[in-house]
Amino acid sequence: MMKQTLIPMNNTLTKTASPATKQIVYQILFAISFTHFLNDLIQSTIPSLYPILKGEFKLTFAQIGVITLVFQLTASILQPFVGIYTDKKPNPKSLAIGMTLSLIGLVCLAFANHYYLILISVSFIGMGSSVFHPEASRVAQLASGGQKGLAQSIFQVGGNAGSAVGPLLVALIILPLGQNYVSLFAIAAFIGILVLLRIGKWYGEKIAARKTIAKDNSSVIVSELPRKKVIFSIVVLLALVFSKYIYLASMTNYFTFFLIDKFHISVKESQLYLFMFLGAVAIGTVLGGGLGDRYGRKKIIWVSILGAAPFTLFLPYLSLFWTIAFAVIIGLIIASAFTAILVYATDLMPDKIGLVAGLFFGFSFGMGGIGSAVLGALADSTSIAYIFKICAFLPLIGIITSLLPNQKPRVK
Repeated sequence: MMKQTLIPMNNTLTKTASPATKQIVYQILFAISFTHFLNDLIQSTIPSLYPILKGEFKLTFAQIGVITLVFQLTASILQPFVGIYTDKKPNPKSLAIGMTLSLIGLVCLAFANHYYLILISVSFIGMGSSVFHPEASRVAQLASGGQKGLAQSIFQVGGNAGSAVGPLLVALIILPLGQNYVSLFAIAAFIGILVLLRIGKWYGEKIAARKTIAKDNSSVIVSELPRKKVIFSIVVLLALVFSKYIYLASMTNYFTFFLIDKFHISVKESQLYLFMFLGAVAIGTVLGGGLGDRYGRKKIIWVSILGAAPFTLFLPYLSLFWTIAFAVIIGLIIASAFTAILVYATDLMPDKIGLVAGLFFGFSFGMGGIGSAVLGALADSTSIAYIFKICAFLPLIGIITSLLPNQKPRVK
């Protein structure tokens, strides 16, 4: 069982908390979850536009993969650095700054008339996410009242819901009207900026309060595990994130093409089925956080990664009905993994929340981007069906969960 102890340190992240932070602050959690919804809704316009962009600009699957790669890398490379910086100097304004970058990217994407302009546009949206996620995760932890799994789930489900709704809105609005109408999503970004400015005010007050507390009690909870064991556990968790997000990259970016190619359905119908999968991902995220608080993160990681394997292995060989049914089940099971992994990692390094959030969000985006590019090139040289057969084995990596140290469940 992993134990924790207190060590003195000159840091604003202390064990002692103000009375307001000992109870879960649902108003802030739902507000930050709503902005996560808007942020990921904006992000989801990128893969949802692929059928339009592929036809309009005559793109190959490899070029589509590069679009995802550029977006995911810009959304990943900066995140750990933002996290390291904000661990030392939390900045309430960074939340609104991140959403502003996404707003710029959206407007540019709506009116891009060249492949390279598309790449520039998605890079702005990626940078916006890179700035948003580390500080938003810290806000969720500040408002958690100790129920970190539940708080992270509430925060995370907003993003998953945004990812699910985005393709549906693209199917209903952008597909019939055209690429220029992507600019309508700028309204969502503007609303997000306004909400984040209000959250930033609350966040700034909490930062000031914690600095005051730190002067009287400069201690922080840290793991008693040896440093090498902590690093090894982080590497194992990153390997699990790798398996999850490479598989999710195949579903998010190529599931519509797989359905169209195998079952000869329309683009609009394929987007609807993608929405069903992503909706299941959102529901699974909510379930995972609370169950992790109650039964332990490691058990949830076991179930959410390895438990998806039987369904992923059968999915490429099923009829349309069962393909969609299995896709929904996979979404429900695999979705709880990231919340459990992220909170498990913050328990390992509780004094570096920004770094952990930036590292894991960044790594997940980066792996999604690299996976999309590799899978796109592989689809060009083989077939869409082939990549789904290969990716079906990825959840088997979940067996390495056995290498993680046990943690005591925390029931609040």
